[in-house]
Parts: sequence; structure tokens; C-alpha cells
Amino acid sequence: MRLKDVHRLELPPTADMHVHLRQGEVMNLVVPHIRRGGVDTVFVMPNLQPPVTSVAAALEYKSHLQAIEPEVNYLMSLYLHPSVTPDVIAEAAKAGIAGVKLYPQGVTTNSESGVAGDFVEAYAPTFAAMEQHGIVLNLHGEVPGTVPTDNISLEELFLPTLKRLNEKFPKLRIISSGRECRAVLQLNGCCEVDPHAFCKPIPKTSADRDALLKAVCSGDPKFFFGSDSAPHPLVTKQGKPVPAGVFTQPYATQLVLLALEEATEKGIIDEKEVTQENIEGFLSVFGRRFYNLPEPTSAGPRIAVKRTGETIPASIGSADGTLEIGISRSGATIFSLRHASA
Repeated sequence: MRLKDVHRLELPPTADMHVHLRQGEVMNLVVPHIRRGGVDTVFVMPNLQPPVTSVAAALEYKSHLQAIEPEVNYLMSLYLHPSVTPDVIAEAAKAGIAGVKLYPQGVTTNSESGVAGDFVEAYAPTFAAMEQHGIVLNLHGEVPGTVPTDNISLEELFLPTLKRLNEKFPKLRIISSGRECRAVLQLNGCCEVDPHAFCKPIPKTSADRDALLKAVCSGDPKFFFGSDSAPHPLVTKQGKPVPAGVFTQPYATQLVLLALEEATEKGIIDEKEVTQENIEGFLSVFGRRFYNLPEPTSAGPRIAVKRTGETIPASIGSADGTLEIGISRSGATIFSLRHASA
């Protein structure tokens, strides 16, 4: 499919399996924009202040989100911490908690309470319980205190640990953090050029971007969408140092389509690889399948995207003007989107 020549496209709603919805005023502003980006299901990160380390806290957080936007399915998670014991995992499974997020200590926003040292051994009983109860482990794959080189990235330095984790717990369902999918969205973003395209771990290369774009169109169910949309108040993004996090929630689906369109124009991927089936698989089907959710059907809800000349605004803001959040790729022309019945 040559997306540049497509004027209208219907898809099942997107499942965004990595979002940061924050809390307080930021949460109140961001959550209503989930569906605007064509999304009806989100996997919610637990790195709040304080972090979400109990089932009760996760369920309370979910109730706040549902009160703001009840038409979204929120998959909740716990923050890996010494208090997340095998008993807590069993309780989480009964309560429908979908996953546990692992943050190495101090590597990103609100990760000060994350794991340190040899977490594979330290949390072995918890990982074993997660295997038993089918709870997904979501990883921020980075080794704290290491420095990347021209030939190896922070994610690559983490791979031996990931391999050991997989060997020790072969039935544990593991997913990477989703930050790689965000790199697809922002394409050539660099923190020195645009603070709204700055994420961690760094650096990202054009080869990384190209590999990710090809993965999106591969039809391989191991790859599915997680925007890692991460809002920060605009005032902090304009300061020094710039906090890591790319906010894309209002245009999540549209930005993926834009990335694919630009990639075909640059010859990174062949337009024959950009099929309706591959787009639907990556955006909607494979993520739901991994989390054992019902898959979309032709008789179910749909989203429709259409070319109207809409462009991404610079920011979204609260009604009273006290909070503003910048959006990545502002000024880009994208598909307009609406939710529609099949």
C-alpha cells in the first residue's frame, strides 16, 4: 500500500501497550486524549510518586482513570520492588493486574525506587510466581552506570541479563519496554534539536530506526505497538536539563501511519510491505493476543482515518491555562481520526 496516495482507511482501534498517564493535573489533562489517538486499550506504567507497588494502589489508580475516561480498557501494572512478593503476585493475578514493570534504579523518570544489583537472583521467587500466574514482566532494558560506545548501545549491554532471565524462567512472558516503538514514531528526533523528541536510553541510530520500521511491517506477532507516550509539563521541557519523555498520546495511531509513509518515501521499507493486515497486526491484534485479550473482529468497533490536512498542534493545555504539555512532531500533517462503528 502506498500510504501517500491513501485518502481514507478503516482499522480496528489501536491497543497501546506502553503509556504513561501520570497522576494529578497531568493525568486529568492527558487521559481524555487517549481515544483521540485511535486507542481503546492501554497498558499503564506504574512509575508514579510513590510508585504503584500494591494491588490496592493499582486498583485505586485504575478507578481514577476510569472516572476520567470510562471507554478505555486500562491494563494495570505493579512497580517491581521488594514489597512485590509472590503473595502479592498471586493477589494481583486474582485482581486482573496484567504485568509488573522493572526499572533499573535511577535511569529514567521516577525510577529511584527501582531494582539494583543482580535482580535476577534477588527477585527469583517473584519471577517464579509471575511464571505460575501468567503475569507479564515489562522491562526497561538498561544497565545503570554503564556508558554506551559507538558500537554498542545501552539496550545491547542489557542483552546478557535478558538472556539469563529467560534461561532461568523460560515460561515467564517478557516484553521490552516499548521505547523502541517510540523511536519509530519520532524518527530522526534528537534531544539537541527538539526536546519533545528526547527519550532514554540513548543514543538511537538511523540503523535502529530502520530495523524498527521493518519490524512494524514484518507481520511477526512478537512485535506490537507501545507508544511509551510520556507527558511532561511544557515548562520543564523548555528548561535544563530536559526530562526524558516523548508525548504522542493524542496522535498515537496517526504518527505510526506517518512514520510508515515517510519510510516508504525514503526507501527504508517497500510499499508492498505496508499492508492492511500488517498495520492491523502491529497496532491492534498482536498486543491483545500477547495479553490474552479478545482480538478485534470485523463486526467490532472501528476507527477511520482520513486526509483533511490536519496538522499536529504544538501542545495541549488545561482549560484554566495552568498546565501545558508539548506534543512531539508538532506541525506535521497527519490523518484526521474518528471512532466509528463497523
